[in-house]
Amino acid sequence: MASQRDVRNRISAVKNIQTITRAMEMVAAARLRRAEQRIEALRPYADAIRRMTSQAAEAAAAGVPKLPILSEHAQVARVGLLLVAGDRGLAGAFNSQIVRAGVAAGRQHEAQGAAPVYFASGRRPAASLSFRGVELAASFTGFTDRPAYADARRIAERLMAAYVDDEVDRVEILYNGYVSPISQVVRRETLLPLQQASLLADAGDGAGGEQPAGTGGEQATGGRPRTRRATPDYEPSPEEILRRLVPDYVVISVFRALLESTASEHGARMTAMRNATDNAGTLIEDLTLQMNRARQAAITQEIMEVVAGAEGIG
Repeated sequence: MASQRDVRNRISAVKNIQTITRAMEMVAAARLRRAEQRIEALRPYADAIRRMTSQAAEAAAAGVPKLPILSEHAQVARVGLLLVAGDRGLAGAFNSQIVRAGVAAGRQHEAQGAAPVYFASGRRPAASLSFRGVELAASFTGFTDRPAYADARRIAERLMAAYVDDEVDRVEILYNGYVSPISQVVRRETLLPLQQASLLADAGDGAGGEQPAGTGGEQATGGRPRTRRATPDYEPSPEEILRRLVPDYVVISVFRALLESTASEHGARMTAMRNATDNAGTLIEDLTLQMNRARQAAITQEIMEVVAGAEGIG
């Protein structure tokens, strides 16, 4: 059995760790609130640009300009996978689940005859992929705690250049979608080509989300017919508008993924640190009980020695 001094030292060490985890939980909670505010501020603009891009693409139809960024490749031989996670750890499964999902997506594409090309946003996914022996086409680090629009633009320009230069024939993005501080969902979305972009397919009539299962496009709540919007007239042409919108659409889509990932990271870290704090409290209680038992055993031993000495004198 450990001595009282050893147990007391362990209790002191665990209390110090508990103080640190509690402080990290509070910091993550404060950062989470700011991240939530940034997401709420971005969503209307992101939904609007997706809706405008979708409407312009429908209006252009067969007249889509023959620009490299807007043209579908004849065959999909290489698929670019952008894995968005964090620069730091201590956030539970936040980083590892993105890496696992990215590797699984790469194997799926390989089974279909396409080679995966990996891009990473965050030190953790970059390090994990390198450890697995995966060569990265590009990595972007140092901003995951508070990503800026310039960071999203840098990533988007690299992805668009890879698509235009035939380095990849398709671009997908994987990130943790923020649901709540205790719930983050891995999302896998197609970014390019525009005709297959799942982000545009999910853009509803201003809701910016997916239609509920079983809901027809012509019916609104209560079974009443939905009023169709008038077809807008474009000036300049929808092709020219689409040419200008697509780069902004790619940038804002990447930026939204970065913000969602940041909020998810802070939520995951807050939850992980809260669990660590609770576990430290439980461990302190167990160690305190162990120390009390050791103290009681020492007292009992001393009493027995006194009694034995008294009996020997008598």
